[in-house]
Amino acid sequence: MGQSLSEPETSKQSAFCQNDYYKVGSSCMQGWRMHMEDSHTHILSLPDDPGTSFFAVYDGHGGAKVAEYAGKHLHKYITRRPEYAEDVKHALQHGFLDLDEAMLNNEALREHMAGSTAVVVLIKDNRLYCANAGDSRAIACVDGRLDVLSFDHKPTNEKERERISSAGGYVEYNRVNGYLALSRALGDFGLKRNAQMLPTEQMVTAYPDVEEREVSESWDFLVIACDGIWDVLSSQAVMEFVQEEIGQGIYPQQICENLMMRCLAPDCQMGGIGGDNMTVIVVCFLHGQPYEELVQRCKEAVAKRQASTKKRRSHSNRSHESEPESSHTPPASERAGKAGGNGRLEDESSGSESERSEELAAPLLAPNANGKDGVVESTTAEPEAAEKASSSSTEHTVTSSVEVKQKQKESAPASNNESVDESSEEIDLK
Repeated sequence: MGQSLSEPETSKQSAFCQNDYYKVGSSCMQGWRMHMEDSHTHILSLPDDPGTSFFAVYDGHGGAKVAEYAGKHLHKYITRRPEYAEDVKHALQHGFLDLDEAMLNNEALREHMAGSTAVVVLIKDNRLYCANAGDSRAIACVDGRLDVLSFDHKPTNEKERERISSAGGYVEYNRVNGYLALSRALGDFGLKRNAQMLPTEQMVTAYPDVEEREVSESWDFLVIACDGIWDVLSSQAVMEFVQEEIGQGIYPQQICENLMMRCLAPDCQMGGIGGDNMTVIVVCFLHGQPYEELVQRCKEAVAKRQASTKKRRSHSNRSHESEPESSHTPPASERAGKAGGNGRLEDESSGSESERSEELAAPLLAPNANGKDGVVESTTAEPEAAEKASSSSTEHTVTSSVEVKQKQKESAPASNNESVDESSEEIDLK
């Protein structure tokens, strides 16, 4: 994990925006790490393709430079690809490679031993494309159920290990050449120097996998986050957490903050789990309806799941009562003994390849360093004026290389292309 602070930095940069189709919230937090190296972007309408939305999280390592550059520029490289109008998937794949090549040719970036994951969700004409390089992740809730949109790129994956070996590298301690814990990334040019190999064949490549989905009115929300979240909770557990929060009428930026506090380790002795930088974007699908419609759908889905769980447990208890005492299932505390101290399952979830629910995990809100429940003080209701102002906010990018400032209240109305949260850094992408 490297060096850690003596106390976690829990101040947050949060923002929200919305239009008739999406209500979006985001937040990032430095946590126990010495520096903040994440970046994220949410744009409701791309300047080069109005009506197309773009959401992305970049988890930097070895420094923030690559994540910052990607946050400012990746969407431009994608939309300017010649095949973008007809083949968005290939535009995404080659846009990632174009950005990587541009950084390689940038003297200020080329010599940095830094890199970044990138997970992007682009929605165009009711078609969703999720491009991923690394171990940040995107999931969706569709008709109340989980849909995993990306797959983690780890050196231990058979396909990834084969490419690493073919390029002259090796996997040791579950890391590329013994030190990089992911097998695809932007940057990391020290691991892309085999002159005999194409960019897609290097031991670490920026070439993303792309998943496609058709968006219908059954889509509820997306969660896009760095591995600081997924190392602690499975995709199913995150989906259920967000679903329950929406069902209580909480707004997405507050949900992001609550989720990060849920995942924050109570101390820095957790082996890195819950001690990483954290960044989360929650995208709620409105489908032209008020947010309250989604709140009601999530509330009904939660009630249905809870009733089903209660029924299964009741049936299980009746079955156990008829068995000899020696054959009873061990108590939950014993069955959960192999989970991490902050609710992390022992088998690391890697996209939909090994997802399972965390029914036996810790309570939804873990205590923070002060011994109190990890819920930020702000209430679920926002001032009506701020909520109305958010509808005109279409573009937001955060590049968090400096110390995270204390989150300010969202009280001032936003102009057409400004984030409502004035504490977030603004970048003009036009």
